[in-house]
Amino acid sequence: MNAQKERNCLRIAFYGKGGIGKSTVAANISAALAMQGLKILHIGCDPKADSARCLVGRKIPTVLQQLHTKQDGISLQDIVFLGFSGVNCIEAGGPEAGIGCAGRGIITMMEELKYLELWDEVWDAVVYDVLGDVVCGGFSVPMREGYADTIYIVTSSEFMSIYAANNIMKAISRSQGTRPVTLGGLIHNCRNGESSRAAVEQFAILTGTRVVADVPFSREIALSELEGKTVLEKFPDSQAACFFKDLAGVITENQGYRRVKALDDDELEKFSHYMLDLELRKA
Repeated sequence: MNAQKERNCLRIAFYGKGGIGKSTVAANISAALAMQGLKILHIGCDPKADSARCLVGRKIPTVLQQLHTKQDGISLQDIVFLGFSGVNCIEAGGPEAGIGCAGRGIITMMEELKYLELWDEVWDAVVYDVLGDVVCGGFSVPMREGYADTIYIVTSSEFMSIYAANNIMKAISRSQGTRPVTLGGLIHNCRNGESSRAAVEQFAILTGTRVVADVPFSREIALSELEGKTVLEKFPDSQAACFFKDLAGVITENQGYRRVKALDDDELEKFSHYMLDLELRKA
């Protein structure tokens, strides 16, 4: 990975609670960066293996699937697929439901990518889309093992989403003990049009970070996903497409070390009462 640092490769990871929209953000950011003429590697680290779907237009074979199928070994051609605007896409994959450890799939993928010398290639940016269950060590590999330098947490104002974001911050804090992992900030996904910016903003203040952007509630984003496309491909002139282009610019420039301060259990409980108060005021 040192070679990637020498080439000033932008290495970012999007984390968040399952279903919060991090794959939507990650795929559109990869597309936006590629449209700038950059060479992008997009890596899905979720056992659902659907991160690259909107870039490639379909689900692609995963590293774990290919390793299982091809007993004599795999090549990069077996696991790297070109998506919209030339984005190179890889999916880690995972075991069948109820069998095995999904986090182990990420560890296996990283070992295989190193063996196949993928990191010897020149990349302008590597984008990781990671499930937010960092209680499992496998899901913390991108930040813990030095594959990603900057972490962005996608969240809504729902308490369980905030709870997951706080857990991710704890993992970042532990990683910062051994290497300078940066928390780039929170990305607030207004996925139902009712998510409260005030709650996410207050959480950011309490944890010493910031809200980088508010993903708009957009019909274009939803329609694009149903068609297996990024909004930049399906609706290139839409406000949603402009949003992701702007966010890609912010992420490119937003590189700097910040110490993370996650909330403890008592502070998180107190924050839940603050969120309840906000909801009662809206009623």
